[in-house]
Amino acid sequence: MKFRLIVFLGILLNGCVSSSKLSSNHKDAEFYLKDEVRPALQQNCFLGAYYRKVVSSRDYWKGIEGEVILPFMEFDESRKNSQKIGQYLDNPSVYMGGDMDGQETDIGLTWEVIKYEDGSVSQQRLAFRPFFRRAAHSSGQMSLWHYAPAQKEYYWYPGEKVYMSVEIIEDKKLRMVISGEGKYYEEVFDCEGYKLNEIGRFKRVNAIDQVRNEGKDVQPTRTIVKGAHWLYTNLFRDLEGVRVRLPMHKGRYTDMRCPDQAYFDIRQEKEEMGKGGEKIEIRGMIN
Repeated sequence: MKFRLIVFLGILLNGCVSSSKLSSNHKDAEFYLKDEVRPALQQNCFLGAYYRKVVSSRDYWKGIEGEVILPFMEFDESRKNSQKIGQYLDNPSVYMGGDMDGQETDIGLTWEVIKYEDGSVSQQRLAFRPFFRRAAHSSGQMSLWHYAPAQKEYYWYPGEKVYMSVEIIEDKKLRMVISGEGKYYEEVFDCEGYKLNEIGRFKRVNAIDQVRNEGKDVQPTRTIVKGAHWLYTNLFRDLEGVRVRLPMHKGRYTDMRCPDQAYFDIRQEKEEMGKGGEKIEIRGMIN
């Protein structure tokens, strides 16, 4: 009875999941679907940014969702972008995404310039704005970068609470949703690699991206991104024809802190371990 209560409280289902499909090790309220693929113990880091990523196993996932309080930034004043007045070489982002049939996607919020009421554009980056990135696919589909319109209804700010999700709604179609604080953005994108019966991975990421540094070692910086707080994270799955939400508990993801764990302060209360919640601080230099 106790285990069934944990299941009902934890998975936030759109429908019901038979208890015969679940198994548990009874530690920290972790549970799994029968025959669910466990995540890798570790994965290689990609060069070019400081980032905290949690990524699922490669299995029949259909997407990911979560709610996050957006971080605050303290920028390194010695790292100004000489090509763009008022901007820095470090840039925070908070996003989700997936990897299916060799096609990577990144979907979420990045710190960006804004457009004022008179039509002028700020020199400085002043708000988080939705973006979508799609890598090229073997079918011939080209890579794509897309930003939400530069309008105040699509700007989010440090300390605000935001819901975001990316979900396969039909073969080759991904829907992204970002909402919160009375604002809402939704769009559907063509992604050839994403299919309902395909296996793949999904992730969430908090990062300090670095301008013109992709594929290179991170540049030392005194920039700090702090106060980010994921309240929960769920993975989508189809079970017996019903789309359900399963908590991305600590046994359901690979824990990545790149390029080294020393740059991160990750705090997770006991009750957050079972629902994919945590607080994140990123510091570009080790004290």
